[in-house]
Amino acid sequence: MQLRLAWRFLPEPLSKGVAMSRPSMLLLIAWLLAVCATGGALFIGEVIGMVPCVLCWYQRIAMFPLALLLGMAFYSEDRRGAVYAVPLALAGAAVALYHSLLVAGLVPKAWVPCGAGVSCADQKLDIFYGIELPWLSLAAFIAIAVSLSLYLRKTAK
Repeated sequence: MQLRLAWRFLPEPLSKGVAMSRPSMLLLIAWLLAVCATGGALFIGEVIGMVPCVLCWYQRIAMFPLALLLGMAFYSEDRRGAVYAVPLALAGAAVALYHSLLVAGLVPKAWVPCGAGVSCADQKLDIFYGIELPWLSLAAFIAIAVSLSLYLRKTAK
């Protein structure tokens, strides 16, 4: 009984077992990426106990609303959610690119926005065999922006 009730709250394609359209799949992929990135950021901050730097906070400011916004857009099958999410994804990608260049040493240390607290340039948390967090954040934002762009192109009227 509870399983049947849970299915009632899913969007129409998922609740009836019907294959989703390709545009809906792109929106689902963007939402899942945002949820995974949000969960990873919360795990690193709250479970591991790593204090985020200023640029990490800016990236979180862009990523956390994406998880909610894209989830609501997918559930309601509303194209406007993707339209609203694209600027957040692009802004997050811009901050993540700057942070990645800073960590790689391609941006002068004088341009570091972190005054007090954790340094933005000297983070040493490697995941997946040497890939640092700003690079993972950049990859997530780019993948979300690309999937949203493809979704919007396929659903254009």
